[in-house]
Amino acid sequence: MRKYPVVEERTRLRLPEWFKVHPVEGEGYRLVAGRLKASALHTVCEEARCPNIWECWNAGTATFMILGEVCTRSCGFCAVTTGRPEALDREEPARVGEAAAALGLRHVVVTSVNRDELEDGGATTFAETVRQIRQRAPDCRVELLIPDFRGAETALRTVLEAGPDILGHNVETVPRLYPRVRQQAKYLRSLEVLERAKARGALTKTGIMLGLGETEEEIRQVFHDLRAVGCDILTLGQYLQPTRRHLPVERFYTPEEFTALGEEARTLGFSHVESGPKVRSSYHAEKVESGVRSQKSGGVGDK
Repeated sequence: MRKYPVVEERTRLRLPEWFKVHPVEGEGYRLVAGRLKASALHTVCEEARCPNIWECWNAGTATFMILGEVCTRSCGFCAVTTGRPEALDREEPARVGEAAAALGLRHVVVTSVNRDELEDGGATTFAETVRQIRQRAPDCRVELLIPDFRGAETALRTVLEAGPDILGHNVETVPRLYPRVRQQAKYLRSLEVLERAKARGALTKTGIMLGLGETEEEIRQVFHDLRAVGCDILTLGQYLQPTRRHLPVERFYTPEEFTALGEEARTLGFSHVESGPKVRSSYHAEKVESGVRSQKSGGVGDK
């Protein structure tokens, strides 16, 4: 049973006008939904109730969620179910590869629940998923958004040896809020994951949610901490409360505030920053990766 942090009863903040989503179930949406259902695959788009699902699926993109749909952790912000996961599905990596090929994807994002009960935290499944995508869709770039694997360097090495184009791991919030937001995680451990990945030559990426009670000075300090470990790509987005049992939104940042924070981050040397109310980890991921590769190669072109 999920153990939620204690959340005091309060009036929920009204969703600002700029955040309202108008669902459009177009041909692309139906194609992605049908393929996912036929392949018995999960997406973080659905499990985490992402507000961009209509835009992304209509554009023919999705973020696959592997290792099942039950997480061993109980973060105060996340809508994914917490509990005892089922046994690993050994055929899942192949089905992800088949779906990527069938949908003609040029950029795939793969994330997962936490599987702390596994010896390698699911690293072997991540690596096999990369290999299966490469085999079935060789022109497709692969971006991973991994858990911290409890800090196990061997697990991270297993994933990196499979050769993902981008290695993402989210710090999610400022260190002061970790006891409420990410009870079973550690801020310094997340920084270490990004630092180790960078040291092994990976293009690294992370994301931060705003609106959980952080201060602007704390946000700026996280920017500096991320650049200190060489993080390349940063996403900044607005936190939304999935249900009344989750942590409340303390404030909504305006689009102008997101723009200002994004510009501030860019001055520190991030190769790319996506900053806006509806931005999520994989938002416009295919454009971000190609842009960073082009920038690093002096504008010659993609990898």
